[in-house]
Amino acid sequence: MAIITKKVGKGRYAYLAVREGDKVVHKYLGPANSPYVIGKLADLKEVKMVPERFRTLFWDTDLANISLKKNARYVIERVLEFGSIDAVNWLQRVYTGRTILDAMAESAIVSDKSRNFWEMWFGTGRYA
Repeated sequence: MAIITKKVGKGRYAYLAVREGDKVVHKYLGPANSPYVIGKLADLKEVKMVPERFRTLFWDTDLANISLKKNARYVIERVLEFGSIDAVNWLQRVYTGRTILDAMAESAIVSDKSRNFWEMWFGTGRYA
């Protein structure tokens, strides 16, 4: 998924490029300078890298060196063990629920207390 801009006449317009099967489809978002499009760009950037506001969760690593794809388990563990609700909301935009639950199940980092809480949060625990 990416946001692209096209110049038409004197204006610049934004489109969301998404893959649907074998095709890439462009969906119109609006003028490139509209608040909606600017917000969409910020949202897209947030799901490609760890936002600066979560630096304290990754105190031992440079944020630029964290790959959300390669280091998924590391990111998930840190957010589930030390993160705020804001961090969990971001985590759920980045990863599927299944990915989060699988990483938590395999983790030796997430404490039993945290694991119990998140199992209830995601509706997978004994009391779900």
